[in-house]
Amino acid sequence: MSRLHAGRPSSFLLASGVLSSLAALDISIALAQQANPREQLPPVEVSPQPDQKRKQAKLAGRDERGARRAAANRAASQATAPKPAALPVQTPLNSNAVAESASRLGLTAREMPATVEVISAEMIREQGYRTVSDVAQGAVGVTAGDNPAEPAAFSMRGFTNSQINTLYNGIKIGPQNMTSRIMDTANLEAVEFLKGSASLLSGEGASGGAINFVTKQPHTGPIRNEAFFSYDSLNSFRSYYGSGGSTNVGGLDYRFDISRSSLNGFADDTNTKTLDVSGQLNYRVTDNLKIWGAIEYREDRSKAYWGAPLVPVAFSGSHATAGIVSGNYVSNYNGSNLGAVTIDDRTFKTNYNVLDNRNVAKEAWLRGGFELKLAPGLTLKSQAYGYGAEREWFNNEIEAFNANTNLVDRERFYVAHNQKLAGNITDLTWDTNIAGMDNRLVTTLAASGLDFVRPGAANFPGDSVPLIDPPRGYYGLLTTQQQTARIDNESLSFEDRLKITRTFALVGGLRMEHIGLDRNSTDVNGVVKAGFPFAKSWTPVTGRIGYTWEAVPGLTFFSQYATGADVAANNIFLLSPAQNLDLTTSRTYETGVKHLFWNDRAEWSLSLYDIERKNVYAAAGGQQLNIAGRQESRGIEFAGAVRVTDALRLWGNIAYVDARYADYNFAGGSFSGNTPPNVPRIVANAGAAYRFFTPWPVELGIVGRHVGDRTNTDANTVTMNAYTVADLYAFVDIPKTMFAAVEQTRLTFRVRNLTDKRYAVWGDPFYPDQILLGAPRTYEVSAAFKW
Repeated sequence: MSRLHAGRPSSFLLASGVLSSLAALDISIALAQQANPREQLPPVEVSPQPDQKRKQAKLAGRDERGARRAAANRAASQATAPKPAALPVQTPLNSNAVAESASRLGLTAREMPATVEVISAEMIREQGYRTVSDVAQGAVGVTAGDNPAEPAAFSMRGFTNSQINTLYNGIKIGPQNMTSRIMDTANLEAVEFLKGSASLLSGEGASGGAINFVTKQPHTGPIRNEAFFSYDSLNSFRSYYGSGGSTNVGGLDYRFDISRSSLNGFADDTNTKTLDVSGQLNYRVTDNLKIWGAIEYREDRSKAYWGAPLVPVAFSGSHATAGIVSGNYVSNYNGSNLGAVTIDDRTFKTNYNVLDNRNVAKEAWLRGGFELKLAPGLTLKSQAYGYGAEREWFNNEIEAFNANTNLVDRERFYVAHNQKLAGNITDLTWDTNIAGMDNRLVTTLAASGLDFVRPGAANFPGDSVPLIDPPRGYYGLLTTQQQTARIDNESLSFEDRLKITRTFALVGGLRMEHIGLDRNSTDVNGVVKAGFPFAKSWTPVTGRIGYTWEAVPGLTFFSQYATGADVAANNIFLLSPAQNLDLTTSRTYETGVKHLFWNDRAEWSLSLYDIERKNVYAAAGGQQLNIAGRQESRGIEFAGAVRVTDALRLWGNIAYVDARYADYNFAGGSFSGNTPPNVPRIVANAGAAYRFFTPWPVELGIVGRHVGDRTNTDANTVTMNAYTVADLYAFVDIPKTMFAAVEQTRLTFRVRNLTDKRYAVWGDPFYPDQILLGAPRTYEVSAAFKW
């Protein structure tokens, strides 16, 4: 009964939202056809007496004045013909970009009372970011790791993994540590970073912020094509083709992109292969109505690298390395005391995974919707979406050195996902004037239903192998058990911007959300486990309020207070009856300044923040959780960029965060005052580029990155030491005269990790006996074409 009681209202609201969207679309098309059944409305206001004006135009066409009018009309007609979409002028920090994941008000990043960073496709191409994790490494204060258990994991403002919502075109598909995958950047138009509590826009899970991946969109105008190919010294390759523009059907624009990559790892027998195909059609039925549809298929297949084991310095001897890890460690897996630990240099390229390992995911998206101008200042937008995913892990995931045997203890793990998600998001935007003040209000109704089936291992085969040249072996016997989750979500939110004066605006919003969860779990014999099935629901209310004040043109001060909510145990898919089933809450205080000056050639931003998250569960290793009362994070971020001359560009950013646990006590100890895993105190980036304006323009660039010390567990006993790396690149733009059919050709040579630095990039707190190492120096060549 409890399952039916919890499921029916949610399912009803989801169905109602989708049906309402479709009904509104039918009505909107009918209204548009009634207004003009055969042709588009011209982009002018409708005259109250159209027939009379047409007669006057015909009569006037007989005299000289009429001839001039006819010429003007032809010019106006040409002006309204399809042309390339007007793109915002890119400022040094790209603050002219509109980040839909940060606000539904259509505000630019500079107009938001929050820290919003948008990495554009142009920047992705220039900096050579191959995956979304690469993109994150270039953002202000963000780090990332591709641990195979939770690929594309992020750390931002002291929060990691599922405390940061990962969105795809503004849609959340589930906790990051269950749903994220390694994804190539080729099909992306932008990556958006919203810092701080962000539940207003993306719902439960955004205590630390949100990251949104935006696929390339159709544009109105001539068809433009692009392609690129790359190859590196690890025998990796990437290839891509994209095309978009207006078709011969009036009002119909398209976009199509396909990319394929095979990225080889530096460890033996490791690689990741990806395929991404995406497309979208936009159709302007009239000037007041646009309908659209999009489809995407993604696939990745990996032979996974699970890291290098921590090894006693005493055992490694002359092969012990300095500067990668430090500290003393007692194995979480086998309990042996390793003492002072290191990474043995003989294990840099060692793959401890079994020979028949696999890590696979297949994902498909179907989205569609409309945008209708109901009246001047009143716009209705709606989209319905469906998403499906199948994921599978079949690996040896634990590799723990045993100080008693001097062997590496290994253990296998299997899990699979079958996920289905359907939903609808409908926005009503109202532009009005209140007592002489411009106001924009967006009301959003959203509903979704998610089914998640998770077959997992019921047994965990294991063995022990030598540290050096271990026999790979095979997975062995597999027995499974099953878990399921049904999550229904409905929300109503309001977001508003009131311009008190020409330079001062209030921006705020409120979100009321209902989350219904039904969980079940059975053992290897199909018998329901104790405490299952169970149902739970939550009704969080979150929001934000802030202001922006443009004190002088280009100089904007801002402040905000924002709240967020997420599941205390870090993963709504896997909650069990024995865990705390409450939501954790978070709040953010933030203030700062954004400045664009020197004729838009220079830009900088500064922000200070204070975030607190209460009622927190934290990873304790071995799939166990501890309770931490609070997590506190305070910090400061600075970013700047300047085009000194037409040839010279400089940019840089630095972020400092003091993130700590409080009231984190448990039987046998306390972690209060400790830093959460994978949170560096300092992250800094800097770069310079110089362009030589020769007949074949050449640009040289260098980018440096510093990441401070981090720990891999809440205990803070092992430190992943700070590191500094640099990349070097050079490209030449070949003029069209060389290849008449190609408008732009760019050849690029890139050196990654110029100094061949060995460093720890990430640590999984569930697998604390091993550390993921960063890639050594690699060389890459690429060719890109636009026509």
